Amino acid sequence: MILSQRKLYIAVFIVAILGLFIVQFQYLKIGLNLAKVQFNKKIAVAGENIKLDLASENQLSFLIGQAAIKSDSYFKLSVDSIQDASRYFLNDFITYRLSKNGIETDFTYRLYTRDSAFYLKSPVNFKSKEKTNSYPIELEGYLPKLLEKNIILELQFKDLNSHFLNQLNGLTIPSLLFIIIIIIIFIWVLKSFYWQRRVITTTNQFINNLTHELKTPLFSISLASKILEEQGEPSNKPIIDIIKKQLNRLNQHVDKVLELGKLEFQKKTFILKKIDFKPQLVSVCSDFLDLAKLDNFEFSYELQGDKYFINAEVTHLENAINNILDNARKYVSDQPKIELKAFVEHKNLMIQVSDNGIGINSEEKQLVFKKYYRISNGNLHKTKGYGLGLSYVKEVVKNHKGKVKIESELNKGTTVKITIPLLKTYGNS
Repeated sequence: MILSQRKLYIAVFIVAILGLFIVQFQYLKIGLNLAKVQFNKKIAVAGENIKLDLASENQLSFLIGQAAIKSDSYFKLSVDSIQDASRYFLNDFITYRLSKNGIETDFTYRLYTRDSAFYLKSPVNFKSKEKTNSYPIELEGYLPKLLEKNIILELQFKDLNSHFLNQLNGLTIPSLLFIIIIIIIFIWVLKSFYWQRRVITTTNQFINNLTHELKTPLFSISLASKILEEQGEPSNKPIIDIIKKQLNRLNQHVDKVLELGKLEFQKKTFILKKIDFKPQLVSVCSDFLDLAKLDNFEFSYELQGDKYFINAEVTHLENAINNILDNARKYVSDQPKIELKAFVEHKNLMIQVSDNGIGINSEEKQLVFKKYYRISNGNLHKTKGYGLGLSYVKEVVKNHKGKVKIESELNKGTTVKITIPLLKTYGNS
């Protein structure tokens, strides 16, 4: 069962991570497409600016024109030197125009005519095997008139996807980092969860094995005490009563540990049956009233209404109420006073146990329901116990689809409230 749950958690997580990757990939594709559209707009604007600047006769267009017709009549330089100077000046001019429009990526250019006559090329060129994107600009004005041909200035850029991805790194890299962090945290949490679960399971197995081993000597002591009671002298009866009383207490603690383990790990064994719980509640109160008379403390109970029809596991629910009453008796003042009330309210059975004991501070009200937790005064536990009572109560009430709540004030007392839903037919009537 645990293994199948683990596989389910891992499968759900893998599906979620794959879904996250797919969503990120789709966003990346959308981002690349938007970047391409934006780049094309920038190239169009830059191309118009370049075309406009080269349309009129100026120092740059004149120099390019002389290089194209291979004339050295205006310069004291060779034709090759004029062409080299034209390539560099045109390269710097294109770089400036692209930069003004927000394009900061490597490029090359070619200046040629439609009949494939070649005039100028970029000082630095890409390798022939490299994939490039070309953007031709057909020039107008001075240069076409000078050469009497249609002239095209072709800008070439490397595969722009890498350029666009670099621009999107501010989004993609943090996203990948967050996904990796999520994966690491999930693995750590899953590992910690199952490690703790194994520890808890091993601990419970050890406790259950230990308590089962205790059952044998307890049974032997119980049998021996019965023989002593039947065959012993009347003067030994008080001692035998003490043995029996302490033996019963030890048996209750052992049973409590076993029952709590079953409730936590074998919830299917908790079988609810439709019953009228009032007779059982009367029996619990009567037994506790007898105990109150023997121990000289005040106990009263009031059970309002005729019937309490609920779905219940009688033994566990009785034990839970006995645990609450036992806690009320243990954590008491000098003149203990305990009261139990039961009544029907809003289609629920309400059971309240109040005492005038030492009370619980607000920080510990929820902690008392944790397994093995015990209220202490500093480092000294004044009342003996194992911190299992209220943890057991909470598990029992939870399995009855009910709620348990504590209201308490220090040095004034505590009220434990149990709410269990009534059967619908009874609640409607």
